[in-house]
Amino acid sequence: SSGINAESQSERCCSLARHLMGLTASPAHTHANQWFERTLDDSANRRIVIAEAFLTADILLNTAQNIMQGMVVYPKVIEKHILEELPFMATENLLMSMVKSGADRQECHEKLRVLSVEAGKQVKEFGKSNDMLERIRGDDYFTPIHKLLSDIVNPSNFIGRAPQQVSKFIKEEVMPEIEPYRHSFDKEAPKLNV
Repeated sequence: SSGINAESQSERCCSLARHLMGLTASPAHTHANQWFERTLDDSANRRIVIAEAFLTADILLNTAQNIMQGMVVYPKVIEKHILEELPFMATENLLMSMVKSGADRQECHEKLRVLSVEAGKQVKEFGKSNDMLERIRGDDYFTPIHKLLSDIVNPSNFIGRAPQQVSKFIKEEVMPEIEPYRHSFDKEAPKLNV
């Protein structure tokens, strides 16, 4: 490790990826002018862009690998961050559950807005935890959904088909691209610590 933290290395990856994407403009302009005719106006462009693209991709991938090899995932920290934001993300679900129980949509929207602003103030101005769910539990108006709150704000309700989409993408797109090079992988794969 170069002593640079993962955040700085991630920012470096972002910067390099942006540079790499930008390198495609020069060949695209050349192609637009040449239309595959035999001219020499691309020779300097090609000598610079192709080499620079390969070098940029190489350091980008090396930096990403360096990040991944030292990565440690803390599920409880992730859970804490999700639970801090989830009540705000769930306001539409809370609203719809209240409406299903017979509440007036406009009145409920206003009550949720007020509670959300109050909870946000606790987080932003005082550095406290998000207490929106406690505020909902303490408001008799929301009695019809008090017993449903845990189900309404279950994080799995907010990820859609992401797990299936990721699995499908890895199986159908990533693995076929990796397979021809599997023999050249390091014997010891990078470890992800959870």
